[in-house]
Amino acid sequence: MLYPELNIVFLFILVMVSFMYAVVGHGGASGYLALMAICAFPVSFMKPTALVLNVVVSAVAFLFFRKGNFNRRLFLWLVLGSIPAAFLGGYLSIPAQYFKLILGGFLLIGALRISGFFGKEKSRIVQPKLLIVIIAGMIIGLLSGMIGIGGGIILSPLIVILGWGTMKEAAAISALFILVNSLAGLTGFFVQGGFIPAESFWLLPAVLLGGSLGAYFGSQRISALSLRYILSGVLALACLKLVIL
Repeated sequence: MLYPELNIVFLFILVMVSFMYAVVGHGGASGYLALMAICAFPVSFMKPTALVLNVVVSAVAFLFFRKGNFNRRLFLWLVLGSIPAAFLGGYLSIPAQYFKLILGGFLLIGALRISGFFGKEKSRIVQPKLLIVIIAGMIIGLLSGMIGIGGGIILSPLIVILGWGTMKEAAAISALFILVNSLAGLTGFFVQGGFIPAESFWLLPAVLLGGSLGAYFGSQRISALSLRYILSGVLALACLKLVIL
């Protein structure tokens, strides 16, 4: 392997990160990017690797969460806006640092809102307007493609806070949304001449293990209330990563 950072400790932490994100239906790209940044991986390695790992974990998460929790209509509206935007974001490769503070602020607000910091949320599920959902998908897709994430870290709190679905419905929708967005982002990355480093594939068994265990516990063993607090913690960590790294 070209990178000495790919050692047992790194792989163990990668299993833990993929487990934590998959519990709430996420692929974990923001966590992988943070871990690789801490380990001083080359930038050329980080973005495509995070997207590849995202594809694997989000696919596994969707398989676990989809039964009885998947709102197909809402998902289709979201990806209608997100796919072309994610492709554009991946193709443009615009430096993401200008967006990090703003995105970090939104994630922090989402984490506090979901944890109940601002008071009790309404439990009623509402039917969102088509145009609003499509625009939301476009914004999330564009940011995802530019930064190199799948967008679930933004979408999940949005669904829960706006009352578009339950916690587990948000996990199911986000998992497939992340999968589609990551593939679109990779396509844009390839179009501009990018490639996936061979070393990326050494990481797949680790995230497959962690992602499978996390998705199983999140969909079968952990209550919706517990998932809310876990998601809140994941959002807070992602916010910290965006602001500091």
